[in-house]
Amino acid sequence: MNRNVYQLGAALASGIVFGFGLSLSGMLNPARVQGFLDVFGAWDPSLAFVLGGAVVVAFIGVQVMKRMRHPAFDDSFHVPTSRRIDAPLIIGSALFGLGWGIGGFCPGPAVASLSMGIPQTVLFVVAMLVGMTLHDRVWSRRT
Repeated sequence: MNRNVYQLGAALASGIVFGFGLSLSGMLNPARVQGFLDVFGAWDPSLAFVLGGAVVVAFIGVQVMKRMRHPAFDDSFHVPTSRRIDAPLIIGSALFGLGWGIGGFCPGPAVASLSMGIPQTVLFVVAMLVGMTLHDRVWSRRT
């Protein structure tokens, strides 16, 4: 079989597991996410376990990756090489945090939440895509 078919299958399976995990953990509920981010108000610490679990899984995945010569369905790993903390990284992180706090979504849960048909989710995803497109068209020309 063609390697692209395996890549597509692996991506689809990963997306399904990721979406199921987001749904199971409550990350598709913006009110729950905003409750987690409201550390000085009615703080809901339950998502800290979700984030902690994600860090553990990612740590294990990176350790396994370091021992592999190449991924199963590609010739090389596509890992960022820059370790520089610069203004675009800080500004992007701040915008991500603001969007997460205001909307109660980050990109993965927002896309997964589209299946629920909530109009605010559609608005968030459209705004996110407009922002991504604007960034690609404006910022990428500068670098």
